[in-house]
Amino acid sequence: MALQQIKGELTWRDFILRIAIVIATAALIVWIMPNSNSNNFHAELGKPWRYGELTAPFDFPIYKSEETISKERDSLLRTYEPYYDYREETEAEQIKRFASDFSNGIPGLGQEYVRIIAEQMNAIYQNGIISSPEYADLSTDTTNSILIVKGKSAISTQVKNVYSTKTAYEMLYKEKSLADNRQALQKCNLNEYIKPNLIYDEMRSESSLNELLNSVPLAMGVAQKGQKIIGRGDIVDDYSYRVIMSLKQENDRRNQDSTQMGMKITGNTLYMLILISFFTIYLILFRKDFFEKLRSMAMLYTLILFFALMTSVLASSNIGHVFILPYAMVPIFIRIFMDSRTAYITHVTMILICAIMLQHPFSFIVIEIMAGMAAIYTLRELSTRSQIFKSAIIITLVAMLTNLAFDLTSISMLSEINISYYQYLLLSGLLLLFAYPLLYLMEKTFGFISDITLIELSNTNNELLRKMSEVAPGTFQHSIQVGNLAAEIANKIGAKSQLVRTGALYHDIGKTLNPIYFTENQSGVNPHEHLSYIDSAQTIISHVTEGLKLAEKHNLPTVIKDFISTHHGLGKTKYFYVKQKNENPDAFIDDLMFTYPGPNPFTREQAILMMADAVEASSRSLPDYTEKSIRDLVNKIIDGQLADGYFRECPITFRDIAYAKTVLIEKLKTIYHTRVSYPKEKS
Repeated sequence: MALQQIKGELTWRDFILRIAIVIATAALIVWIMPNSNSNNFHAELGKPWRYGELTAPFDFPIYKSEETISKERDSLLRTYEPYYDYREETEAEQIKRFASDFSNGIPGLGQEYVRIIAEQMNAIYQNGIISSPEYADLSTDTTNSILIVKGKSAISTQVKNVYSTKTAYEMLYKEKSLADNRQALQKCNLNEYIKPNLIYDEMRSESSLNELLNSVPLAMGVAQKGQKIIGRGDIVDDYSYRVIMSLKQENDRRNQDSTQMGMKITGNTLYMLILISFFTIYLILFRKDFFEKLRSMAMLYTLILFFALMTSVLASSNIGHVFILPYAMVPIFIRIFMDSRTAYITHVTMILICAIMLQHPFSFIVIEIMAGMAAIYTLRELSTRSQIFKSAIIITLVAMLTNLAFDLTSISMLSEINISYYQYLLLSGLLLLFAYPLLYLMEKTFGFISDITLIELSNTNNELLRKMSEVAPGTFQHSIQVGNLAAEIANKIGAKSQLVRTGALYHDIGKTLNPIYFTENQSGVNPHEHLSYIDSAQTIISHVTEGLKLAEKHNLPTVIKDFISTHHGLGKTKYFYVKQKNENPDAFIDDLMFTYPGPNPFTREQAILMMADAVEASSRSLPDYTEKSIRDLVNKIIDGQLADGYFRECPITFRDIAYAKTVLIEKLKTIYHTRVSYPKEKS
């Protein structure tokens, strides 16, 4: 029903545009959401778990720490045996070359020494020779044995049982007869016949090493879905820390899986559409005027989108904690420009949207909602700059006290409190002070006006009002009086009193161009006596159009211009219209020549100003000021405005109008009360 009513008042094009804003906001938030929220795990060994109870959201392995895995692998590496191929041809080649080189014997020694050396070399080669650098490496990395591949078999051999090229050469002289003739044999350069016959098999060794390292299990168990990992306030011990870190690691892995990512995006989209849809339904059902005004929708959804973007940036990086963001700035702006209920609903919606980007949202939701409520309560109206400062202090204290309450439920001693969170909240409170200068930006961007700006505009020392007081003092006094009456009515019916008071001050600024043509500025001379009724009517009507030109020239806000254009609505200059009709009963009269350009009032404040303006002006012509004459005047004027349909387009009720009549009657009775006659002193 509400949707049909909205579509009836908005064109289909306007309605589709607003729905597009809603869908675009939800889509953009889903798009900017971080791919992973695992960075929000903050667990410290030996410290209490400050979040709510953590349970396993799915089955996942409990991974060992890198240190544990490294120790286990180091232990296994002590059993690792690299592969070395045994080259039989190396022995045959080198012994044959030696025998050939010394076929005539060794100088200074007998022929039998050639045979002895060859036999000794054969024995050494049978054990195996490794190049000296490789042998040194084997000794350094604590390798105890190697696998010597001979044909299809691999024989495990202690490293100490094989030789390096250096130790093989020394082994030649272990034979006593050779040792006794070492000096003579050194001239033969026997080391040239000592070559490695054990060659490292890189492919087979690397494969064996990888297989060995991979045999170390990375996990030490499995956490079952729904299993409690840690409760709020529990101390994070080694085991729970490993489980928490394993959950983080598994989240990272799942975030890289396309199927898991698709499901996550689908879930985020559904969640976002639900929240944004309910927020939009709230606007349609309870704040229809905000839904119909594009600027209102633009501000609400822009604020939600901006803080969602900033939350995403902080949640997906290590720049800082999300508590640093001044979320309470949103209800501050909305409370100033709109109302408390909308401020609260918008704030809750935004916090719930931002919370899904965090791993542990409960404390975040509670702290930020409490801060937002403090913002709404402390800024019922904004009339002085100091209110922002006071509000920021209260909001910060509320947020810090709420965080302290969470801490006290999970610690055993005050020293365990995480001070950094309070530092973030304090910085957030300082950032709230920027709400004041940002108000100007919000006003210019979305076309709103704050009470601070209205108060500044109400300063009678500004150019327009000062000029009015100088050239049209009667109009100036009339405007002040109308402002006072209108503000009283606004306070009575719950409208915006500061807005209507400021609008009243400017509603007649067009009279400053020709002030003498208006009764309140005349002193005996009436220039209308020399004009036709049509010309007089046009001169009177021109104060609206000229007032709009002055407002445009002095950059007055649109909401103030609306008071200028609507305070007479589409009414007529009845005095000159009736005169024209009475004196020319048979002539055709163009009603448009006597009609104000309008439009009729479309807000309660504009309707209030129309009533107060008409009553105040007419009250000056009463012959006597009795309660009956004042009551009759007020009822006659406002009932006439109702009958003429001036209030059909604004959301003012009969109850509001009845209260307005009562206020006007009582205020006029006070203004025009009968004064006591002072007695004359007898001579």
